[in-house]
Amino acid sequence: MIDPAQLLIFIPAALALNMTPGSDMLFCLGQGLKSGPRAGVAASLGVATGSFVHSLLAAFGLAALLAAYPFAFEIVRWAGVSYLVWLAIQAVRSRNAPLSAAQVGSGGVFAAWRDGAIVNLFNPKVAIFILAFVPQFVDPSRGSTILQFLIFGAILNVGGTVINGVVGGFSGGIGRTLASSAKLMAVYRWLTCCIFLGLAAKLAFDRR
Repeated sequence: MIDPAQLLIFIPAALALNMTPGSDMLFCLGQGLKSGPRAGVAASLGVATGSFVHSLLAAFGLAALLAAYPFAFEIVRWAGVSYLVWLAIQAVRSRNAPLSAAQVGSGGVFAAWRDGAIVNLFNPKVAIFILAFVPQFVDPSRGSTILQFLIFGAILNVGGTVINGVVGGFSGGIGRTLASSAKLMAVYRWLTCCIFLGLAAKLAFDRR
């Protein structure tokens, strides 16, 4: 259904985009530093979940509504900003000393996945980007455009998940190794807070 020649162009382009540091990568970095390697990987899977939903919306044309109606775009954007600020506050308020098994257990992993999905879903630029990038490779003469859109979106998503998972996993390992010091933990808390606030500022002040 999809032209192999198109795949040879799309896959390197998608990998190049995935490897460019952005909001999703920084979010996974922050979660890994805050709660350990498993949370960093879980955050990448949460981001993937949000991206998959964006791909579905874009495939069915709903993302075009965000591009056509600025008011809807602004509502989603500021909801995302608010959630990131809340995460930053929570990062500073968690004054537990070294990372424990409870912090990086199933609850922490689920929370990291959930937060990754929510942050990604409330970033309307992800939907706009998918809607702008993927259609360049969709050929209506080769069958269902929706199916092609979803396949290209899945390829883009898989590459991003792997890269973000590596970033989150390695950052978590470093954070957990150094977490024996209360002072270093304070630094990590504020570093995580700054990452989340930086993402909120980027989402708030970037031009559409």
